[in-house]
Amino acid sequence: MNLEQRSDLGQFLTPAPIARLMAKQFDRLSGHISLLDAGAGVGALTAAVIERLLANPNETKSCLITAYEIEPVFLPSLHQSLTECCEALESKGIQANYCLREENFIEAFNQVSLPLFNRSSPPFTHAILNPPYKKIHNQSIEKKILANIGIETVNLYSAFVWLTMLQLSERGEIVAITPRSFCNGTYFRPFRKAFLENMGLKKIHIFESRSTAFSEDNVLQENIIFHAIKTESKPEEVEITSNSEAELDEFSESRYVPYEDVIRANDSESFIYIITNSLKDSLRVQMDKFSSTLDEIGLKVSTGPVVDFRLKSALRVCLDEQSVPLLYPESIKLGKVLFPPDNPRKAIAIEHTQEITQWLVQPGWYVLIKRFSSKEEKRRIVAAVCPPVNAPALGIENHLNYYHARGKGMNPDLARGLAVFLNSTLFDSYFRQFSGHTQVNATDLRRIKYPCKDDLIRLGGQVGDSHLNQEQIDQVVHQTLSIMSEAINAIQASKRIEEALAILKEISTPREQQNERSALCLLALADMRPEQSWQQATAPRRGITEMMDWFRDYYGKQYAPNTRETVRRQTMHQFVQMGMVVENPDQPDRPINSPKWCYQLHQQALSLLQAYGSKQWEEARRNYAISVTNLLQDKNRNIPMLPVTLPDGQAIQLSSGGQNLLIKDILENFCPRFTPGGFVLYVGDAGDKFIINEARKFREMGIELDPHGKMPDIVIYYEQQDWLVLIEAVTSHGPINLKRQNELKQLFQSSHKGLVFVTAFPSRKEMTRYLAEISWETEVWVANQPEHMIHFNGERFLGPHENSGNRS
Repeated sequence: MNLEQRSDLGQFLTPAPIARLMAKQFDRLSGHISLLDAGAGVGALTAAVIERLLANPNETKSCLITAYEIEPVFLPSLHQSLTECCEALESKGIQANYCLREENFIEAFNQVSLPLFNRSSPPFTHAILNPPYKKIHNQSIEKKILANIGIETVNLYSAFVWLTMLQLSERGEIVAITPRSFCNGTYFRPFRKAFLENMGLKKIHIFESRSTAFSEDNVLQENIIFHAIKTESKPEEVEITSNSEAELDEFSESRYVPYEDVIRANDSESFIYIITNSLKDSLRVQMDKFSSTLDEIGLKVSTGPVVDFRLKSALRVCLDEQSVPLLYPESIKLGKVLFPPDNPRKAIAIEHTQEITQWLVQPGWYVLIKRFSSKEEKRRIVAAVCPPVNAPALGIENHLNYYHARGKGMNPDLARGLAVFLNSTLFDSYFRQFSGHTQVNATDLRRIKYPCKDDLIRLGGQVGDSHLNQEQIDQVVHQTLSIMSEAINAIQASKRIEEALAILKEISTPREQQNERSALCLLALADMRPEQSWQQATAPRRGITEMMDWFRDYYGKQYAPNTRETVRRQTMHQFVQMGMVVENPDQPDRPINSPKWCYQLHQQALSLLQAYGSKQWEEARRNYAISVTNLLQDKNRNIPMLPVTLPDGQAIQLSSGGQNLLIKDILENFCPRFTPGGFVLYVGDAGDKFIINEARKFREMGIELDPHGKMPDIVIYYEQQDWLVLIEAVTSHGPINLKRQNELKQLFQSSHKGLVFVTAFPSRKEMTRYLAEISWETEVWVANQPEHMIHFNGERFLGPHENSGNRS
């Protein structure tokens, strides 16, 4: 199916890493399992659950899989997947069977054979869902069926979750990936109430980037994964994790939050608050301290009454005596209302007649808010003061919300103060804790607590008509409203992370390092705490564990301990290669496995950071680029060299240190034993990436390599067997895992030689750190025991395998 067709059906297929992440959420996978996969696609979610069962086969007695799928294109692959799942379970002594229902999951509720209605059929113990995401139209068959069984909801995804919940056994578990939009808003209130009444919410995983979960489908809804158990008793706490990385199960921030902080006991709307760290929790505490509702302030908030397509004949492209101004979101710029807007694309006026008057508001002071923000816009809340217009009335279009004094304009300073408060980082950050979509509903704005009327008027008096940037807005809000220090610290922390990201982009850091993890590393190495300015940056020596503790203590970011290797391999290694960071400045020859291994900002990088935000920044950035270029050139010129003898007797030199000690061992110890007479086609080196590169020999063999492909560390042609042996030396980078193996297959796809994949380690101790990652049908060699080879599964030893697509 093409992307457009899938989108029309609301179908977004689950990538394998997401499926595995979801399967990990289940608490109890033991005994007799009855698994539901509604909207199964090609079976990725079920396969991920079965993979987990196979990891502990002695705990499972039986597994019955029920899958629903209506798309004919998916069915052959789904049948095959379910068959192989059952065969794999049976091979481990687990009784297994599946039932594939080729019908609409919602329409199936008309059939008495469903477990919900057929009590002889056991309910499901587990359910895993990636339901379709599509609005339910009022005239659709789905709407009628749901209404008949008392289900009131607006989207297919919430309908699927609701129906699944009804079919779970007591203590049954559901794991689903859905848009986050159900967490707030009027439309999803019936669904939230039913779900939270019947289920105990245990875990929520959020994706910090909207594009992470379904990047291949260009889906930009904000998604979450949630895990819940069918029970009347609610858990004491909810585990909230977040992730912005592609390596989902490696790098995750984790936090346990009291249940009542996620779902408020007396909340008539049953909103779900997702608070990812302790600093952001202080924003909730601060907002709860404000005393007033909108009613107590004497204000209301409504959606703009002019729906342009319904009043099309009354719209005008220019303002005349028979019309009044009409405001669209494009009129809101930098906290002000600009009328007429620059280069207007829509009408700017609307007829002022008796029939149209009911859709207009009286002239006065109002505060306008955009109802929709763009997908990746930094701010969710964008507010502006609207002063009285020189006209008998005003039109406010439906894509705006507006605050008013019970239908009339408000006090001018109250309008200014309210707009500044709404535009503060405090308010925007708090609003995002329960609103996970781009729409700002008037209902959500009504239920929030605000500062009292006098405080807002005082704030407006402080601001006047001056134009403030974000930092000035936050400063005046903090000072006037006496916001608690923890909330200020949370706001400052968010700003420092954004600034660190901006620095990484401006110095042309590789895109893979332009993320929150790398920003936090930069802040830790500069000892930049949220309340400090960049001029106060220093350069302490820090190890990975110390840095991660620092993330937690000063930025509220608590990552799992097993993510240390990701920080080292995916951030610090690149920082060192860029010349921004120095390894072990106190002891350059420190062993790579030493617990004292540490990093420190280079002096040029420290000087650069200290200039950020000042008038000298641009000059400092240019000087830094020149100094780093010179530094890396000097480093390459002066670095000590490591002599190496190739198997044919040729002598070469590698830059000393790092993985090149292991590469020397491979060339001098591995090759004579396991590829005698082999020809070395390629050796990569950190100092000179193409120390050996027999491009001509590759071409003679008919091998055309992608010049942008990532080569292995060593390539050897073993002529006796007609093999290409591809070797990765593991010290600073990982082993040949499944992803890397597929990359190498793609890179050497033009070869008709047998491909052999070898991962080399300096020691068995180092190997044990990566055992879970090493791909099957690959070899492992350990330098300190050079006479041995380890083969990961299969019938051959040191040879290509048929599933590689190459000659055996």
